[in-house]
Order: sequence, then structure tokens, then C-alpha cells
Amino acid sequence: MYDVEKIRGDFPILHREVNGKPLIYLDNGASAQKPQVVIDAITNAYAHEYANVHRGLHYLSNVATEKYESVRGVIARFLNAASEDEIVLNSGTTEGINMVAYGWAMPRMQAGDEIILSVMEHHANIVPWHFLRERQGVVLKWVDVDSTGALDPQAVIDAITPKTKLIAVTHLSNVLGTRVDVKTICTEAHARGVPVLIDGSQAAVHQPVDLRDIDPDFYAITGHKLYGPSGSGAIYCKPERMAEMQPFIGGGDMIKEVSKDGVIYNDPPMKFEAGTPGIVQTIGLGVALEYMMGLGMQNIAAHEDTLRDYTVERLAGLNWLQVQGTTPDKSAIFSFTMDGAGHAHDISTILDKKGVAVRAGQHCVGPLMEHMGIPASCRASFGLYNTKAEVDVLVEALELAHDLFA
Repeated sequence: MYDVEKIRGDFPILHREVNGKPLIYLDNGASAQKPQVVIDAITNAYAHEYANVHRGLHYLSNVATEKYESVRGVIARFLNAASEDEIVLNSGTTEGINMVAYGWAMPRMQAGDEIILSVMEHHANIVPWHFLRERQGVVLKWVDVDSTGALDPQAVIDAITPKTKLIAVTHLSNVLGTRVDVKTICTEAHARGVPVLIDGSQAAVHQPVDLRDIDPDFYAITGHKLYGPSGSGAIYCKPERMAEMQPFIGGGDMIKEVSKDGVIYNDPPMKFEAGTPGIVQTIGLGVALEYMMGLGMQNIAAHEDTLRDYTVERLAGLNWLQVQGTTPDKSAIFSFTMDGAGHAHDISTILDKKGVAVRAGQHCVGPLMEHMGIPASCRASFGLYNTKAEVDVLVEALELAHDLFA
């Protein structure tokens, strides 16, 4: 049985007050809170087991290396990858996508080659491709969502031409909550010889991810959304894509030998991990993923789907609130604007006075905001520890905001 109150007890920050009110944390889409086991693991690593990894033969270095490297296998298990050697450890999704842009796409794309994106991509899955547009003349092709926020996989496939070299698409929208049928996109794209990169930043925290079923070429995740530390993350790379990829950053660890005349690179995935890594952050990420798997990703998804359905029901009674993204199977992410409100920031400020933490702004999705015709929105994004009672407080706070703007 999924005991949300027991789970809430694992997160110390959820017991504090903000502005004299119990904290209602609904900004999980930006960054999730950390359970005590993660906090303890970080503290223990710094207090009792810290040393640099890979380079030392002394006891502490061996302990740190073992714990750090074990996380590669944890991530592979979490994503159901075939091997831990398919996992490149990094600071998060942004670094992972840039690694693909610089190391894989840049050497093999030329002017006129095309990259297909959906209009709801996060800037982290847009800006690196703009680099290629600016510097090499690569063409970015955009696929729109419909009025509910759904992305038709066939529309993505129909955008493919002989010049298409990559599809880069989110698995789950950070603003609309839309779940994308990435398996169909991968299957059909591969039948046409087109690789697929998936931004899994949001999806991996809300639902089970099975890479052996989806079969992407690249799949990026970020630790701070997965109840782990900031500065941690990973990207899955299909072995044949790794073999095609040039190193992204040069330095220690990614080499076997360095001489005045040349460099012999390390084997993948180490070939793409330069310099001293986020040792403790990565160890914390491994503990966070074990915590989630202990709860069960299907159980987390079912709990959040219940919250989604309840929130849809409660918000439906607010006829002065416009919710962006209404697909029935969306995740528990709700972006909205309000009649009479000057700006999303004003709504967020009023909610904060009631202890309700939401996001306000463009949420790093400029093209999507332009597509929807709004300058900004508020976003309430739910996590594994949120409750129906917190939805009720959110609604009460929204009603107060509406009264103030009326």
C-alpha cells in the first residue's frame, strides 16, 4: 500500500512553515525535495568517505570510487538499459544534450541537414541545436501540438525528409504535462534511418521508463528532479552511437595516455567523462533512485495519476482559470493563467503567502509560450509526496487570488 503520509515523513523540509503556513511544495517540475536517506548519504560521503575517484589506490579513494561507479548500474536498472556501459554520468540533462550536439551531431551535420523538434521542448533541448543552426547552417523543423497539448507521433514522422539527421523530443512536457508516444516515434524514425534523442527529465520521475522497449538512441535524465542532488545526472547512449561520437570535453579520466604527439582516449562511457566528476552528487543520485525504486515506479505513477484526476476535478470548478494542457493521460503538471491577473508572477506571489510554492514565468519553453499566445503562466507540479489535501489548499489560494484581482 502506498502510504503518502509515511513517505512525507521521509522529507524533512515538508514539515516546515512558509509565511506562517504549512509548506505546500508544488514546484517539483523545477526541482524536487530530497528524502532524508539522500541527505544522510551526502553527509556521510563528505564526513567519512570523501576522496577523489579513479586516481588513487588508498582506502578512501577505493571506497569513493566503488560507491560512485555503482551508480552507473543503478541508473541502468532504473531505466532498464541493457548495460551500465551505456550510461554516461554527468551534471544533468543539459550537459547530456550538449554532449550529443557537440560530440555526435556537429561532426556529421552540414548546411541544410535537418533536426526535428516539437514546439514544447525545454530550452535545454533547443539551444544546443540552435548552435548548429548558427554555426553550421543546420535547419530546425518544428512540429506543433494540438489544442489539448497532445503531440501526434505521426506528425513528427511526417516531418522527416531525406535531409533529416535527428529527432530531438521530450518524453513528457514540463509545462503541459503531455506524455509523448516516444516508442512509436523511435520505431518509425529508425525504420527511416533517423536517430532519436529523448529528453527524459520530466518523464523519468513520474513514470516507469523502459529503454529496451522504447529503443531511443539517446535518453537524458537529471538528478535534481529525481529527488537527488543538483549537479547530477546521466545520458543513455546506444553503443553504436557512442562509437560514432567524439569526446565533448577533454581532461582527466577520459584518456588512457597523453603524450606530446597525441592522445589515446579511454573506452566508452569513460571517454565522455572528463575531469573530477560530481562524486557526492552522483552517490546521492544513486540513493535517490534506489529510494524511488523501493516505493515502486508504478506505485508512484498511480499515486500521481490520482492527484492529477482530483486536481482536474477541483480546477474544473474555477471558470476564471485557464489550464494549458488537457490531454486525459497527462502527468500531474498544471500550468494556468487567470482572468484579471496582471502577470503569472502576481498569482505566484499571492499563493506563496498561503505557503503554496508554484513556478511562474515561461518555464524555459519560449516557443511553446509563443504557440499558446501567452507571455507566461503559473505551474503547479506534483510529486510522490503531495496529497489531495494540498490540492484543496491550492484551490483555496487560487480563489483568494481571484478575489483580489476582481
